[in-house]
Amino acid sequence: MKLGLINSAFAQAGKGTAFGIEQTKRIGFDTVDIFTDPLDIDVVERKLIKDTAKKCELPIKSLCCVAVGLVDFNPSVQRFSVDRVKAFLDLTYELEAENVLLVVGEYIWQQEVIPPAAQWQTAVENVRKCGEHAQKLGLEIAIELEPFKLSLVNSVDTMLAFLDDIGLPNVQANCDISHLHLVKADPKEIARLKGRIAHVHLSDCNGVTHGDLPPGRGITPIVDYLRAIRDTGFNRTVSIELEYSPEPDKIVEWVEEAYRETDKIMRELNCRK
Repeated sequence: MKLGLINSAFAQAGKGTAFGIEQTKRIGFDTVDIFTDPLDIDVVERKLIKDTAKKCELPIKSLCCVAVGLVDFNPSVQRFSVDRVKAFLDLTYELEAENVLLVVGEYIWQQEVIPPAAQWQTAVENVRKCGEHAQKLGLEIAIELEPFKLSLVNSVDTMLAFLDDIGLPNVQANCDISHLHLVKADPKEIARLKGRIAHVHLSDCNGVTHGDLPPGRGITPIVDYLRAIRDTGFNRTVSIELEYSPEPDKIVEWVEEAYRETDKIMRELNCRK
């Protein structure tokens, strides 16, 4: 496996794009994932991302996209959201990355006003449209399992059901290790996703609330989950996800700690190459 970092760690600490990518390389990561929005950046920023990654010899593996509008009940919002995901895919192609990490969204109004099955079907149809666009570009979409009660995809069961309903081989799963722990998924369940994992996120948490902490700062059994992921035959990229450091001025140290602890785990499992 390769060890990557989502550059949101630096971006949310107020550091620039080039700084974040350069530090990611210096610290020792193999790859980088980009958290941006193609509708919010200009051609200069797009070129900066690509040129800096190329200069650092740091492959871009994934772009992160939160697209909760895919399940909005307004058709106009759905259309906009599908077009926005397609723009993410176009940027992914431009940056020579592999996939878009997609956060689909949640049921609204406590599943009381709109029938849950109808909102589920809306999500399936809209993600399928995005998946078909991805196919044309030779890209994948990795669906993130979210650890929230009303998230459409919040368990191994719902992940498999969602992927099956979409029915496209290039729409696969993202295994987020701390999210799996928060929803109390047994590491043994990961075996059910064999051959269907496109990407992995790794972080720690307190076991109760979403945290995205460096490994060792929480209670997530990271070794058990990563071993289970390894045993499916997954041999691609594991990206560390760190969000909203409590000490933004020490973000470099925060990332260095996460790298050091994750590298130690991966080498213990003999799964970093």
